[in-house]
Amino acid sequence: MERERNPKVTIDILSLFPEYFSGPFDHSMIKRAKDAGLIDIRLTDIRDFAKGRHKQVDDRPYGGGPGMVMMAEPVVDAVRSVKSEKSHVVYLSPQGRTLTADKCRELSTHSHLIFLCGHYEGVDQRALQLEVDEEISIGDYVLTNGCLASIVVIDALLRFVPGFLGNEEASRQDSFSEGILDCPHYTRPEVYEGMEVPKVLLSGNHQQIAKWRKQQAVKKTSAARPDLLKNKGVETHE
Repeated sequence: MERERNPKVTIDILSLFPEYFSGPFDHSMIKRAKDAGLIDIRLTDIRDFAKGRHKQVDDRPYGGGPGMVMMAEPVVDAVRSVKSEKSHVVYLSPQGRTLTADKCRELSTHSHLIFLCGHYEGVDQRALQLEVDEEISIGDYVLTNGCLASIVVIDALLRFVPGFLGNEEASRQDSFSEGILDCPHYTRPEVYEGMEVPKVLLSGNHQQIAKWRKQQAVKKTSAARPDLLKNKGVETHE
């Protein structure tokens, strides 16, 4: 799916704790992108859609077990309050597919993203079947809720939104963008505590620099994440 060059990306986050997001999106590059009109991040409190005097959003699971489960009705009503034909709904869950750079790039092509944050033991399966397009996990571990996971996914995907980084080449040089880790980086001074910047980086020979960076990236990947090289047919270089 291709978007026009610099349209606004709208992101709706649905959770029980909208105040959780009062800090991460109000600083640095994300704040600048909001101020520039590249993105619009909106927060919805799922509890606003709960029925009854006590605004109940969770209940004990059928079949027994520890913990509580978020009820289908308030979740579905919250999603539908912001959903349109162009919306893509993501549920943050340890049961989802693991987040990758390719997935972030794909998500960045949507003009409207809805992130559903789970709480307690999760969400009634019927709500997921009715409204969710895909489930995404940020790793093989469990958080207390999906709020932090949604922040991670949003931060990662925004790097692929045109205009967000200022230099679009930067996202193509990130770790994982080519399926491997990033190369080492250096800046001034040329010598620090006896350690020198590699001579090739001072040579001005951009072809040799590119070759060195690729070799170092493969070497680093081979040492730290050999699984990434398994299906790439890449040879390591010392």
